[in-house]
Amino acid sequence: MTDLWEDWLTRAGRRSARHPWLVMGLWLLVLAGAMLGHRALGGTYQDDFTLPSSAAGRGAALLRAHEPGAGGQSGQLVFTVDQGTLSAHRSALEQAVGRVDRLPHVLAVSDPLTPATTSTDGRIAYATVQFRVNPKSYGASYIDRVDSAVQPARAAGVTVDYGGALGEAARPAGNDARSELIGVVVALLVLLVGFGSVYGAGIPLLSAVVGAIAGIGVLGMAAAATTFATVSPTLGVMLGLGVGIDYALFLVTRHRQQVMDGADPVEAAARTVGTSGRSVLVAASTVIIAVLGLYASGIGFIGKLGLAASITVAVAALGAVTLVPALLGLAGAGIDRRRVRRRPVAEAAGEHPGWQRYAERVGAHPWRFLAAGIGLLLVLAIPVLSMHIGHVDDGADPPRFTDRRAYDALTAGFGVGANGPLQVVVDLGPAGHDGTLPQSLRTALQQTTDVASVSPVTRSGDGAILTATVIPKTAPQSTATLHLLRSLQDGTLPRALGSSGATGYVTGSLAGQLEFRDQLADRLPLVIATVIAAAFVLLLLSFRSPLLALKAGLLNLLSIGAAYGVLVAVFQWGWGGPALGVNGTVPIESYVPMIMFAIVFGLSMDYEVFLLSRVRDVWNRTGDNHRAVAGGLAATARVITGAALIITSVFLAFLLSPVVVVKMLALGLGVSILVDATVIRLVVVPATMFLLGRANWWTPGWLRHLPDLLEPVDQPEPAVPPVREPAPAAPATALSGSAPPGCAG
Repeated sequence: MTDLWEDWLTRAGRRSARHPWLVMGLWLLVLAGAMLGHRALGGTYQDDFTLPSSAAGRGAALLRAHEPGAGGQSGQLVFTVDQGTLSAHRSALEQAVGRVDRLPHVLAVSDPLTPATTSTDGRIAYATVQFRVNPKSYGASYIDRVDSAVQPARAAGVTVDYGGALGEAARPAGNDARSELIGVVVALLVLLVGFGSVYGAGIPLLSAVVGAIAGIGVLGMAAAATTFATVSPTLGVMLGLGVGIDYALFLVTRHRQQVMDGADPVEAAARTVGTSGRSVLVAASTVIIAVLGLYASGIGFIGKLGLAASITVAVAALGAVTLVPALLGLAGAGIDRRRVRRRPVAEAAGEHPGWQRYAERVGAHPWRFLAAGIGLLLVLAIPVLSMHIGHVDDGADPPRFTDRRAYDALTAGFGVGANGPLQVVVDLGPAGHDGTLPQSLRTALQQTTDVASVSPVTRSGDGAILTATVIPKTAPQSTATLHLLRSLQDGTLPRALGSSGATGYVTGSLAGQLEFRDQLADRLPLVIATVIAAAFVLLLLSFRSPLLALKAGLLNLLSIGAAYGVLVAVFQWGWGGPALGVNGTVPIESYVPMIMFAIVFGLSMDYEVFLLSRVRDVWNRTGDNHRAVAGGLAATARVITGAALIITSVFLAFLLSPVVVVKMLALGLGVSILVDATVIRLVVVPATMFLLGRANWWTPGWLRHLPDLLEPVDQPEPAVPPVREPAPAAPATALSGSAPPGCAG
């Protein structure tokens, strides 16, 4: 099977290199079709934290069924005046509210000038707007219509800001284009400085940009058929650019080394795709399997984030094995004609002995390097012990955002809890209730710890349900608010309803988000186990070594733990958060750890595959573990570190995004890749492999009958000098020479 795969890839690489204009023309058609399809189908993105089986989901369903005006998604119109009171502008406010009420998709708008919704000084008031679905799904033009509707109030000198779902829909467009440009420019500089060839730097960038744009177009078409999270396109661009540059870089450097050695450019491209192209496809498959493992959470919102990421990764890998050889064939033997250094470099070879000397140093003192690497990772991971997973509220947004201004106004006028109201819904059942239940229920709610106020309990028009609004004393992202939700749902409501036969639920946007957070926390271990198991199987089939596959999984847990620790220190502890544009300290967004784990685990497997495939090549030719580890490290270290710097720069460029969750993903992914490609891949992995010796390559008998995804290929050995064996007394020698009986290469 592997021979057929190799032959197919080699033939595909040869045809692409021989017919570059045809391949590039086909890619232009794909690019145009994806973008036109996206525009024609009009796919949109929105966050849907609904869990139908949860208490918040059941309560929301009751509202939609019996009180449609209170169902759907809620937003706020927040009115403020600097001088005087809002009652002096009653006519303008009533006109603005009436015009909003007549907009499409609006179920109901409350009166802002009631005692409950007007501050004690009369300068701040708010109206709650109920939409059929999240207003973000209606597009940017809908916000323009809301702006037009509230114009009478603004013309009267009243400031109008939007909160809740309406405020999120009104957020300005992010700085993704600027982030992408910065990432590409930094990548170009790293490629030029690290490898010295203009064409060699331009080909990976061109391939990655084309693949990323095509991937986002395909994702946009898919978004017309199903709901993807608002962060999906940003995540897709980050991954598409990052892995696209990585995959193309590994192919280009292998090709250029063969051309430097005198190979025909077309045959060099064919051989590169037939050998390194397999590593690219295995690496991409690992990433895709890892992110699709998010479906193990059982939550569609999370699973679709993985699906969005997998689409862009798949397109990037396809571009690497088809568009890259076409561009290499077009460049021909003159790929290094344009250069920024006297002698451009590709893979590390004998004329660059620095990495070889480093590898010998690791081989001579593996315990020291292993202890230093693991020690650093554990120190970085210490903050994880105090991680608080929650929801980042609008108070963390920049002051120029309307939702942040609305948040501050509501806090000033009604207390911080007004930004996260909880809605209580009581299903009376067929027995109905006596006349004392509404008052006794309100009294019980008021007496619950951390409750600031409770609205009067009202009965729906059909008499089937009771509703009330609870305002917490604490902020939406506070742990005390989460405890209040649990106290209301599990304690106050069951006691207040007693034997009446009624059932109570706490619902609303905040309740749904908090329950979403709890379910994610419960299912995170299952996702981790699923992703690790899938990656273990893939690595086992790739390298036929249970020890290497197990080691890869355990070490990646360390690198991800270190990245989690950095996130906690920056965002939760506030170490540098203000410098990133984050207002105060915030919890770690509920779905960020799960998304990060899947993506980082998949990407780190990329570097594992690229490193170990070269180590295994040398092992299969020499049977010498020390020479294999050092030779593989020397041949790939320059490319791996260069690729890591590039993908890290792409991720960190998205720190410019105004969205806090995007900043979290950008920092977490950037730090994790940097740590993985340096501490893990250049220190811990080689030190561990030196210590394990021939045990690295032990293959049990049953495994020899399974498919081999990376069968050894016949190619020249990297031009590296032999590794100096450690002294006989060194611990590494004893371990490296103690292979169990039956060790096989």
